[in-house]
Amino acid sequence: MQKNALITGVTGQDGAYLAQLLLQKGYQVYGLTARRSSDTHWRLRELGIEKDIHYLDGDLADACSIQRAVTKAAPHEVYNLGAQSFVGASWNQPVTTGIVDGLGVTHLLEAIRQFAPETRFYQASTSEMFGLIQAERQDENTPFYPRSPYGVAKLYGHWITVNYRESFQLHASSGILFNHESPLRGIEFVTRKVTDAVARIKHGLQKELRLGNIDAKRDWGFAGDYVQAMWLMLQQERADDYVVATGTTTTVRDMCQLAFEHVGLNYQDYVVIDPAFFRPAEVDVLLGNPAKAARQLGWRPTTDLVQLITMMVDADMRRVRKEL
Repeated sequence: MQKNALITGVTGQDGAYLAQLLLQKGYQVYGLTARRSSDTHWRLRELGIEKDIHYLDGDLADACSIQRAVTKAAPHEVYNLGAQSFVGASWNQPVTTGIVDGLGVTHLLEAIRQFAPETRFYQASTSEMFGLIQAERQDENTPFYPRSPYGVAKLYGHWITVNYRESFQLHASSGILFNHESPLRGIEFVTRKVTDAVARIKHGLQKELRLGNIDAKRDWGFAGDYVQAMWLMLQQERADDYVVATGTTTTVRDMCQLAFEHVGLNYQDYVVIDPAFFRPAEVDVLLGNPAKAARQLGWRPTTDLVQLITMMVDADMRRVRKEL
């Protein structure tokens, strides 16, 4: 029997890769699209799947539209990837971030509880919930200490998912995903900001790259690997929460070095530290321990940071050449 899946945030990086994966597995994929969103379908077009998805109007901030979407899609699986996902913007839009990233999860869970209680639910949690880290390596038992309105809102979404699982026996799982990137990443995120700048500098269209705290450390993986973990979580007999990460941490500085070296440039000649890009409260180090995902899901990352940055720089080099 063909399965139906509903993906919120289908036009985003993770939504596009997940939609591609599910289509390859024979699912009928419904994608929720918010009219207030500035997102376009360029990622879906780039993957060649734009016309293979059934689009539903809806907004995580609007409970009625979520109920209609769940009823219309009749999903076997729901993947909640929709969010105000840029950490930096959450200080300027704390209320919107709280409504969409926090209460929006409740809207989905309540719709599932009332209209589709057998549906399996995936919540996109985040390593930003760890924030001011309480352990050298963060796993499912590490205490949370979010350092941004985004992290706080996501923590509400995480705990309401646990609550509905325990209160109403919903098959509701959360993936605590560490930073995951790709050529489909938005330009506002630091990895893509770097690889796009590398391509523009190499082609003479840009002279410098302005960044904030380049000594911050992150655990970066490939988004295409991470959506595999999302799907695996919903194939388990019992719902649970999983850290998804590479288990390796790297500074923004070293990531810049990799990106510039790939095109024969020295990052020190182009990177300028700009205090305007420092966050009000910084998360200095994130390092995930994905042992549980490896043990229970059989999931392991297949793409290392060098491969990832090479992939992203090459994609941006192709994009910039088309502009010339």
